[in-house]
Amino acid sequence: MNEAANITTFLDSIPGDVEVIVVDSSTDDTPTIVERHRGRRTTVIRAKANIAVARQIGSEAATTPWLLFTDADVVFAPGYFDRVAWRRLRPDCGGIVGVKSSVEGFDRYHRWFIRGQAALMAFGVPAATGSNMLVRADALASVGGFDRQLSVNEDTEVMFRIKRAGWYIEFGPDLVVHSFDHRRLEAGLARKVLHGAVRNTALYLGCFGAHVRRSDWGYWSDCRIESPSTLR
Repeated sequence: MNEAANITTFLDSIPGDVEVIVVDSSTDDTPTIVERHRGRRTTVIRAKANIAVARQIGSEAATTPWLLFTDADVVFAPGYFDRVAWRRLRPDCGGIVGVKSSVEGFDRYHRWFIRGQAALMAFGVPAATGSNMLVRADALASVGGFDRQLSVNEDTEVMFRIKRAGWYIEFGPDLVVHSFDHRRLEAGLARKVLHGAVRNTALYLGCFGAHVRRSDWGYWSDCRIESPSTLR
């Protein structure tokens, strides 16, 4: 995704001592802006890749025991990183599912989305969002990383596999990011909800063959996004 208009707002919400790896597939000035705006503790990797491959590249470049996956169209709520640093986790915790709110617009959608996440988590289904999820590095490695065939829904799918591998997935409603770019929702709210519900249900049940997994069902082209740019 081309994120030149969003990237500085996103980066300004991250403390200076946090290591950032940007895997960039954009066709605009996003990587140049990143390098100029946040030269320290930031690595930019340029790769023409779908979002699952981009997330995998970032995870393999990281050296920390925990990985935070996010996107450039959000900002972290004040105190987010302190809450992560002081969090006490079960020894078998393999991931944490955070939540996404809104800076302005589509507030009702985000409130219901969080309620849906909470309900699914209560039933043992890790309803993760790639804009805000933490994954233990060895848990990710234990399931072979992200499914590189997927061009969308790679976030929930990898959490499904981590949970099935025996790891505990924690719900973190206190770990909040705020969305400030609503292009996806503006392109069609009902379609986005249906798209996510159908695909994630099918992925959870293992109903998709390889040729279906590779298709994004128009997810990226619907709002004229040229290619995904993923940050973690």
